Amino acid sequence: MAEYVYNEVQRVQPNQNVLLQDSIPCNRGYVIHRNGSGILTLRGCVNGTGCFARYQVTFNGNIAVPSDGTVSPISVALAIDGEPIQTSKAIFTPAAVAAEPPTDENFGNVTSTAIITVPRGCCAVIAVENTSAGLTAADPAPAILVKNANLTVARIA
Repeated sequence: MAEYVYNEVQRVQPNQNVLLQDSIPCNRGYVIHRNGSGILTLRGCVNGTGCFARYQVTFNGNIAVPSDGTVSPISVALAIDGEPIQTSKAIFTPAAVAAEPPTDENFGNVTSTAIITVPRGCCAVIAVENTSAGLTAADPAPAILVKNANLTVARIA
């Protein structure tokens, strides 16, 4: 199992990744991550004649609307190769925008999990992405604040 965290408050723009730091890095080479990046690479390393490697990826963190934003539903999702996994989308609708500086009561906790299968010899690039959308099609997608980001990757097959 590998774990990646980022405890400070970070502002994540629409369609951008949540940044992470190594906490418990993978020492077997199955998960590759550069500190400070929001991208992890899962490798399709298999034992014997297996056809794929399977990972359970779980994100947990607190999200809020920045003080210069508008109250609306906000969301994050796990993404594979830049494409969000819609079934992993975690949505939070805050009661108010975050104060300056942000306080804990402005944040909502979200969790997202996905099982990711990587074929033998291939790789999958994963990230946690801000998938928030504007209230209407004419509204721009909002930035979000993310605090206490935690991503765990467990090899399950």
